[in-house]
Amino acid sequence: MVLALCTAFALSQAYRTVGAIMASQLQAEFRLSAQALGIFSAAFHFSFGAMQLFMGIGIDLHGVRRTVLTAFPLAIVGALLSSVSQDYALLVAGQVLIGVGCAPAFLVCTVFIARHFPAARFASVSGLVLGIGGVGMLITGTPLAWLVQEHSWRMGFVVLAAVSVLAWLAIWHWVREPARPGGQPRESALAALRQFGALFALPHTLGILVLGAVTYAAFISLRGLWLGPLLIERHGYTLVQSGNVALVVSIISLVGPPLFGRLDREGPVRRRRIIGCSLAYAALFAAIGFFTEAWVDVGGTIAIGLLSGFIVWQYADVRAAYPAAITGRAMAVFTMAMFLGVALMQWVTGIAASIAAAHGAEPFTAVLATIAALLLAATLGFAMLPAPAPRPGRVSS
Repeated sequence: MVLALCTAFALSQAYRTVGAIMASQLQAEFRLSAQALGIFSAAFHFSFGAMQLFMGIGIDLHGVRRTVLTAFPLAIVGALLSSVSQDYALLVAGQVLIGVGCAPAFLVCTVFIARHFPAARFASVSGLVLGIGGVGMLITGTPLAWLVQEHSWRMGFVVLAAVSVLAWLAIWHWVREPARPGGQPRESALAALRQFGALFALPHTLGILVLGAVTYAAFISLRGLWLGPLLIERHGYTLVQSGNVALVVSIISLVGPPLFGRLDREGPVRRRRIIGCSLAYAALFAAIGFFTEAWVDVGGTIAIGLLSGFIVWQYADVRAAYPAAITGRAMAVFTMAMFLGVALMQWVTGIAASIAAAHGAEPFTAVLATIAALLLAATLGFAMLPAPAPRPGRVSS
């Protein structure tokens, strides 16, 4: 059942990273500025993130299976709409539909794991799911680059829509959940919404969300939006060559989450490791931004793909920071912060690139310096804001 749920998550990973391969053709066909391209890519993540609270309530009230089966068809409609778009507004509308349809894709995996696996295995199983889901990014490497180059970006959306139909059928066929115990009252939507408000009132939530909003956003902004244009415009790579680099980065990013999941440790040591990895992460983005050698850009991006695996520790930190009764909602709030962060970062980096270009500066230096600065600021916030109080029965280090 976990593997079946992973199919939707893998497709959501593919949809959110198509921009890096389609960017050049989209810019040429629709005459898009860097800022408009950033808005196109951010539309998916904004709608994805904005729907997390509602998907969390849906999962709590109606279950994992019903929620994902109801929402995911919108991703198929959005992909087909994108494939026939003749103007920019319709293209962005398609991205919004895809984002809404994919909104429960990763959340259903984390909630299913939290409900059906022991707490001690949460990080390792979540890391495995993140690795499997990363297969979606392999699709948007060399395979999608070849398809776009030989046919068009429109055919890319058609193929993704067809594979999404197969994923929906796999979930419908294999995923089952135990029936709600007889006599157990169903929580109202209003009561569920109040629980989200209670999460935001806890002092340690802010630090968790501040860092959560930038770590995944940094990786996806590079891999899913700026990597292709950077390699093509800065180093003269072809579309397929840039797709090959994206493929290698995607393969490496599959290794990171399971590896970091196995290295997880509970208690304060986990948070110290998160801070250390986040600082190293920021340094890598800064290096790519300011050292414009091809080997630095390619090697640094591969290193970022591997190091991004530490994000699984952030999910484990959320799992440990809240009572089991509200784990699903805590995961929904964290996932919302992650993907609204992706939308915000892609929008902000698009603005940074446009401003740099208008002043005759190298736009990719501005983009990567902005990402590094946001990572540094968020890491300091995570370190200085209140941490979760130790919970009874948890081992601290």
